[in-house]
Amino acid sequence: MEADTMSAKSMQERLIVGLDVPTLKDAEKAVRELEGAVSFYKIGYQLAFAGGLDFARELASGGTNVFLDMKLLDIDNTVAKGVENIVRMGVSMLTIHSYPKAMRAAVDAAKGSELCLLAVSVLTSMDEQDMIDAGYEYDPHTLVLRRSEQALHAGMGGIVCSAEEAEAVRRIVGPDMAVVTPGIRPAGSEHGDQKRVVTPAQAIRNGSSHLVVGRPIVAAPDRRAAAEAILAEMQSA
Repeated sequence: MEADTMSAKSMQERLIVGLDVPTLKDAEKAVRELEGAVSFYKIGYQLAFAGGLDFARELASGGTNVFLDMKLLDIDNTVAKGVENIVRMGVSMLTIHSYPKAMRAAVDAAKGSELCLLAVSVLTSMDEQDMIDAGYEYDPHTLVLRRSEQALHAGMGGIVCSAEEAEAVRRIVGPDMAVVTPGIRPAGSEHGDQKRVVTPAQAIRNGSSHLVVGRPIVAAPDRRAAAEAILAEMQSA
């Protein structure tokens, strides 16, 4: 029983719930409903521009892990100054688009802090045709692996990729870097706008360290039950 409890706690620390909701009131309600079942939340653009940055500070100051999904990309100095201020917020994770210069600037700015910088490889909403349309010469899988190598060499803390690529990425980055995988959908659920999706159990088996789940939890009639069902799937891996 004790081993089972420890395993459940481990999975709880690896599940990141995306607070992809329109208002701060909605986010606060979701966190209240998930209290005790979830200890890690993602705040992205939608909530960030509705008071979510102050909410991120509030959650972090209370001991909750926060993944700030800002996907920073700009000239080196701008990225560095942004990261310096984000370090002061006390959040746990921050995304940077995996351009080598931007990653190096972010790593230098976060040096000495506990902020885990995550390199965004290829968005899980993109497939091969999307890559061609965007002017890339690589297919998604090849580009993910190339960017994973660059993130490793830049000193980043982890990679954001599809769980389809997690196993190959893990072989490149080794056991210590975070491999954070969005596009997670429970068996039998709708994919929505995600194209490269994987179930929670398969993601864990593929080497994902953290799973990001948004709509399957926050849009569920019973959010707590939805989160617990995903945690059970993760534990069964």
